[in-house]
Amino acid sequence: MTITLWAATVLVCLLMYVVLDGYDLGVGVATLFERDPAHRRHMLESVAVGWDGNETWLVLLGVALWAGFPLAFGTILPHAYLPVTVVLFSLVVRGVSVEMASQAPPAPRWTTAFGVASLLASFGQGFALGTLTSAVHLQGDDVYTGSAFGAFSWFCVLSGLTVTAAYTALGYAHTKHKATGRLCMSAARRGAVATAIAGALLILVLVTVDTTAAPLNLDSPGRTAAFVGLLLFAAGGGATALVTFPWKRRSGTADALPLGGLVVATVSVFLALGVARYPVLVPPGLTVDSAAGPHSTMVFILVGIGLNMPLALAYNVFAHRAFAGKFATGPTGARP
Repeated sequence: MTITLWAATVLVCLLMYVVLDGYDLGVGVATLFERDPAHRRHMLESVAVGWDGNETWLVLLGVALWAGFPLAFGTILPHAYLPVTVVLFSLVVRGVSVEMASQAPPAPRWTTAFGVASLLASFGQGFALGTLTSAVHLQGDDVYTGSAFGAFSWFCVLSGLTVTAAYTALGYAHTKHKATGRLCMSAARRGAVATAIAGALLILVLVTVDTTAAPLNLDSPGRTAAFVGLLLFAAGGGATALVTFPWKRRSGTADALPLGGLVVATVSVFLALGVARYPVLVPPGLTVDSAAGPHSTMVFILVGIGLNMPLALAYNVFAHRAFAGKFATGPTGARP
C-alpha cells in the first residue's frame, strides 16, 4: 500500500510539473520564433509571474523519487547524467534571464537567453525520458556500471523532439489564452502547426518504442483496454486543440479550449505510457517494488511531501487567479 501511494505521489508530481512547466517552457521556445520584440516581452512577462511555482513540482518530484525509490534515483541519474545536467543548467539560466529581463527592460539578450534555455531544457527533458528505454547495466543489484553515454540512442533524440514540440504547442495555447490582437492570432496559427507536429512525432514514438529495450507491456485485456482508452482521450484532446486553435470567435472560454485540450492530451499520454510500462522503471528488471526504499523512510518522508504538495498547489492557484484574464498586446489592447 505504501509503495503504491509513493508511486502515485511520484506520478502526480510528474504530471503537475509537465503540465505547468510545460506551457511555461513552451512559451520560452515560442519566443525564438517571434520577431516582434514587444510580443516577445509580453510572452516572457506572461510566465514571469508563476514560473518559480511551476518548477516547485520538479523539486517535489526529485525528493519523492529519492526518498521513495532510492535505487531508481541512484540508477536513473548516472544513466542520464548529461541530459539532466543540461536541463538543470538551462533551468538556472532561464530563471536568471526571466528576472533580469523583467527588472531591466528591454534586455533583448536576456530574452534570447530565456528562449534558448527553454529550448535546451525542453529537449533535455525529453532526451532524459528517452534514456529510460535503454537497458541499464548493474553490478549486483544496485551498482551502475554503464557508460555516461551508454543510454543515448536515436530514440532519445526522437523523444526530445516530441517533448519539445508538445511543450511548444502548450506554450502557444497559453499565449492564445492570455494575449489579444496580433499576438493572439499568430499564436493560434503557430499553435495548430506545433500541435500537428507533436501529434505526428508522438505517433512515431508509439510505433517505434517496441524496437527499444522497453517495449510496451500489453499482455492482458484490461491493460490493453486502459492503454487504448487513454490514447483515445489523448486523441480527443489533440483534436480539440487543432479545431479550436483557428477559431475566430473571441471569448475567454473559446481561447482557453486549445490549452484545455492539450492538457487532457498530455495527461492521457503519460498515463497511457505508465499503464503500458508498469511496474518496470528502467529495463530490464528495475521495477517499482525492487526499487522501493525502507517502509519507515517512506512513511516519514511521505508526511513532508504530503504537507508540501497542498502548499505548492495553493501557490499555483493563487498565482493564476491573481493574474487571471488577458493582457493587452495590441497597440490599443483591443481585440481583433
